[in-house]
Amino acid sequence: MLHKPSRRTFLKSSALAGLVPAFGPASTLVDPSDADSATDTGLVFLFQGDSITDGNRGRSADPNHIMGHGYAFSIASRIGADFPDRDFVFYNRGISGNKLADLQKRWSTDTLDLKPDVLSILIGINDTAATIDKSAEASTLDQFETTYRNLLEESKRAYPGILFVLGVPFVYPVGKRQENWKQWRDDTAARQVVIRKLAADFDAVLVNYPAVLDKAISQKNAEYWLWDGIHPTVFAHELMAREWIRQVSHRLKFLRKYRPFD
Repeated sequence: MLHKPSRRTFLKSSALAGLVPAFGPASTLVDPSDADSATDTGLVFLFQGDSITDGNRGRSADPNHIMGHGYAFSIASRIGADFPDRDFVFYNRGISGNKLADLQKRWSTDTLDLKPDVLSILIGINDTAATIDKSAEASTLDQFETTYRNLLEESKRAYPGILFVLGVPFVYPVGKRQENWKQWRDDTAARQVVIRKLAADFDAVLVNYPAVLDKAISQKNAEYWLWDGIHPTVFAHELMAREWIRQVSHRLKFLRKYRPFD
């Protein structure tokens, strides 16, 4: 049976990790003599969201495909390979096409039942799409915030030591997204504001994917990174994985190993 750390241990480790200063030079790694660097063992990492997280993941126990083919896969493969002694467990429960309301319907079985220690969520772009399409399932910004907040509160009640990692959704004027571009841009931006607010309210790690993609697009055209303005290419998924690890390393000290990303 998988050994899981006490929630108190996880909270202590996360709190101390929050005091880590900005990333140093590429040679800086975790000091093996640091007692706190070995406290996080048996952690369960859960990635939730829509198609960007789904990554065409397998729906069976086949370990070759279970994490999909996106940023969640890159994060899990890297951490799992570098810390085999930590007995970490990784789940991907992203489902293509999901809106926040869809996530809510399956929250109990696909989130709470998995007992996550680190819960990473990237959701919102399909809510924007529903608004633009004038779908009956479209959510207002107030509904979006209330539902998202309720899910985080429910998770916090179940697992007080949980670490939330909230991803900021994104969209770019590529392909069909050029149609109704102002609506795509403005509605997504409004939901970004909501997620930033929730991240602050729940002391979550905020992963600002748009900032990373904006920088990448300044060096190479948007189509190289996002083939349809929403879905990342292999290259953009790698940038997302790097940014996820970079930001989470401020809270989980053992991830300081990856400071060379800066």
